[in-house]
Amino acid sequence: MSDLINDGMTKVVWASSIANITAPTTTELNAGSDYTPRVTPDGLKVDPTTADVDTSSLASTFDTKTVGRVGYDAELTLKRGTTGGEDLPYTTLKYGVSGYLVIRRGIAYATAWTTGQKCEVYPVTCGEPQNSAPAANEVMKFVSPLKITSPPATAATVA
Repeated sequence: MSDLINDGMTKVVWASSIANITAPTTTELNAGSDYTPRVTPDGLKVDPTTADVDTSSLASTFDTKTVGRVGYDAELTLKRGTTGGEDLPYTTLKYGVSGYLVIRRGIAYATAWTTGQKCEVYPVTCGEPQNSAPAANEVMKFVSPLKITSPPATAATVA
């Protein structure tokens, strides 16, 4: 039995435009900004939530439920940089900025975008960036809260 190791197997890209989120093109993805080297090891958070819908009735003796609306709690924790390129996430992910968070999982980070790869595409608008409190023996970081603005494509295929 083999387990898929997470280290080095995720890519995080910020794209300003994607025409079809279920089939982003390699051109659109390569035109995006690769934020992977700036995201902290535990800094990628895209957690789905599913609301409960109560389906029980007055005659019920057991509480029954079905699935309701889906939502996401999303944020990125990123390292600040000393150069303009390294600090691009901090200068880009500002309050009200909209774009697409694209995540590829299970393929080596250095692998180029290729037709047929699976990825997740989240249309988002950034909340107010939160500077992390300074701490000894840590890099300077900030958190970018992300608001999912429309249903994402969580099983998109690169075109």
